[in-house]
Amino acid sequence: MRLQNKTALVTAAGQGIGRASALALAAEGAQVWATDVNPRLLDGYEGVPNVRCVQLDVLDKDAIGRVIAAMPAIDVLFNCAGFVHGGTVLQASDEEWNFALNLNVRAQFWAIQAALPRMLQNKGGQGAGSIINMASVCSSIKGLPNRFIYGTTKAAVIGLTKSVAADYVANGIRCNAICPGTVDTPSLQDRINANADPEAARKAFIARQPMGRLATAEEIAPLVVYLASEESVFVTGQAYAVDGGITL
Repeated sequence: MRLQNKTALVTAAGQGIGRASALALAAEGAQVWATDVNPRLLDGYEGVPNVRCVQLDVLDKDAIGRVIAAMPAIDVLFNCAGFVHGGTVLQASDEEWNFALNLNVRAQFWAIQAALPRMLQNKGGQGAGSIINMASVCSSIKGLPNRFIYGTTKAAVIGLTKSVAADYVANGIRCNAICPGTVDTPSLQDRINANADPEAARKAFIARQPMGRLATAEEIAPLVVYLASEESVFVTGQAYAVDGGITL
């Protein structure tokens, strides 16, 4: 197993990419702390080997610190929590802007800040660890219509990722970002259902994917496993597009 003897923390592990990734990490031998703000979403892990479920609101800096301090070790941090706001710059409100910056960016900053000191103590103080941040192709990689707040915050995640990678490249800490295209998750379905014509909205999401379909969460999870494992030990500061060709 590629992740035997590693301990991983996954945020937003209750559904979607977070859940698929937590299961994939556990299947490779990692001891996974699966967290979510909604504890009911974690009920589905009952009986799954190598998974410990913990309620965590990533908008609570102190709670993040407590969870990470309670872990026996931390080798992998997957910052998966986030939110997608729709609309243009003229439609953006201060409340939406602040919420997205807090959840999509500041929560990752807090989690990294809490995890890094412990990662630096790994391998007898030589340092070792992998930080994986959830970004998006809708970011500094590509502009998409009606995603002003989302694209701005995900561009910030890529900048955050590269900055952390540059600062700790000599300390055994790697930091990379995953940039999916459109993934068929419960959160996407919620956004689709919020439209006046959900069927037309789903067709529009599919139409912008050159493969003619949406990704599944299980198609993103293998990249999380790779970046968590020693197979990617020479990889840091990268933003990986997993987008079905949307950036071609």
